[in-house]
Parts: sequence; C-alpha cells; structure tokens
Amino acid sequence: MAAKKDDDFDINEILSQSSIDALLAEAASSEQNYVYSWEGKRIETKPNLFIENYDFRNPIFLTEYELRHVRISHEEFIRYLSARLSMYLKMDVSIKMSQLTTTPYSQFVESIPNPTYITMFKVSPLNGIGILATNPRLAMTIVDRMLGGKGHSVKDERYLTEIEMTMVDEITMIILNEWCTQWKDAPEMNPTMIGKENNGRFLQTSPHDAIMLVLSMECMLGDCSESMLMGIPYYSIEDLIKRMEDKNKQNTNQGSMLSREARWFDSFNQIGVKVSAEWTLPPITVAEVLSLKEGDLIELEPDILHRTEIKCEGKQKFWGEIGVEDGNVAVRLAKAL
Repeated sequence: MAAKKDDDFDINEILSQSSIDALLAEAASSEQNYVYSWEGKRIETKPNLFIENYDFRNPIFLTEYELRHVRISHEEFIRYLSARLSMYLKMDVSIKMSQLTTTPYSQFVESIPNPTYITMFKVSPLNGIGILATNPRLAMTIVDRMLGGKGHSVKDERYLTEIEMTMVDEITMIILNEWCTQWKDAPEMNPTMIGKENNGRFLQTSPHDAIMLVLSMECMLGDCSESMLMGIPYYSIEDLIKRMEDKNKQNTNQGSMLSREARWFDSFNQIGVKVSAEWTLPPITVAEVLSLKEGDLIELEPDILHRTEIKCEGKQKFWGEIGVEDGNVAVRLAKAL
C-alpha cells in the first residue's frame, strides 16, 4: 500500500532521523517566550526579551546589591563582637559568619536545633521580635569561663539552669547592643529581652510566611566550637536597609563629583601666589652659626646657581637657575616637579 503524501512529502521520509533533527533545530531557533498580563492576555514581546524564573514560595526581598552591603555591615558587627567578648571573658573568642540569608519564618524556626537556648528580644523603636538561638554547649562553656574556668567544652546534653540562663543573658545583651551599634545611620536603638524558650517549635513571634534575615555564626571559645543563629524580621529592618542604601548612594555620588576634572574659572587669574627662590646650604654646627659676624663668607658649592628651589606658597614646584637680565636678578625655570 502506497504511503499518503502531504504537500508532496513522503511521511516515511519526514519521520526519518535526519528530518526529525532538522525539525527540532528549526523549532529551537524559532522558540518564543510569551508574557501574559494579570488579566490573562498575551502581551507582544521583543525577540531579545530576557525572562527570569521567580519562585513565589521563596521570594527574594533583598537584591544582590543590598545583600552585599548588609553582609559587609554584619561582618563588621562580627569583628567588633569577637573583640568585645574576648575582652569580657578574658579569653580569645573567634566568631565567623557561616551564612547570611533570607528565609520564611516557618523554615527558620524548623532549622533551630533542639535543645537550644532561645532568647526573644525587641529593639526599640523597631517593630517585630528578633530571635537569638545559642547552642547549649556553647552557653555552658561561656558560663564555665565566667565562673573562672578554663573555657573547656562542656559535653553535657541538657537544658540550662536558672543561674546559667541569667549569666548567659549578660552575653546576650552584649551581642544585642553591639548589633544595634553597627547601624550607624539609624536612630538610637535599645534592645530588650522579652522572653526565653528552649524549643523552636513553640515560637510564635511572627507570621509563618514572614521573611527573616538569618545570620548564622560559628563561635569558637577554647576547644568549644558551636553555632549561634540570629533571626530578624525583614519588616523590622527594612527602613534601616533603605537608610543604608541612601547613604551609600550619597557617598557614591560625592565620590563621582570629586573625581570629575577640575575646572578653571577666570576669577582664579587674580589670586596672588607667593613665589620664592631658595638655596639649600650645607649643614653647619650651632657653634659655627653663633660665631658668624658681618663680613664673613660662607662657602657654597660651585653648581648651586643651577639648583635653585622655586617654591609656590612654601611648596617646591620647580628647579631653576639664577642669572641676571637687564640688570635685575632673575630665575629661569628649568624643570617642573
């Protein structure tokens, strides 16, 4: 039975491997991206339109530029915090940033290990409640050091006692005060601890879909190396980030203005500048100076006339050569500095 034909092409020939490859290549070259409005209507697009995927379940509230500046600010916070805790505990405390990211509140509380020592705090005048989660081993090692111990890692797996929590709260306030200090362009901020918890599942300080700025730190005290988590609601620091960006843009604009080429104005032509021609004499002792009297001669080097320093407002700008022109002493500019 003969194969049917469509537009004079044999179906068997069209379905051959070479034909399939040609069709796929043609389809790939003519691929188009379609954009739809909120009403569901297709919008005409240009051929070089760039379309980027967006994950609505994990929205990004900070651009790469903003996140970079926030990271720089928190790296500075960690450096100062390391120095301050080292002075307070009289022992080297090393803190490193493990990660700085944004994540929904529900995922953040699920990432908090159990057991842990959780401090809930509020920073006035900001809105929202922040969370600081400290590994119990790190907290007990700090307590051991505060009580005069050598800062050896405590291996116990248990919750903190009331006395231990009170002592750790002193360290917590140092951390919070140092964090507030790093926002230089913000109004004065005062942190306050408003609650404690030992299990992240019991926390209900923010809506489950609220975005948190999460700072993960690795703290090393003696032979103890454990983690700390600090979570701040994005809506709490949104105004601070905008202030920081405005300040950075202002500094950038000022830098670009300073880097512009200098302009000359006609009014500069009338400004007087003090110009002097000087020689540098060989050194002599104080006794020789005191013995000088009128009529004495000071021996100079033969080529000193050719090494005259020409100074403008006290700063040397040229080398010159002393001579006489029309009966007047003159200086010929020989070399600019």
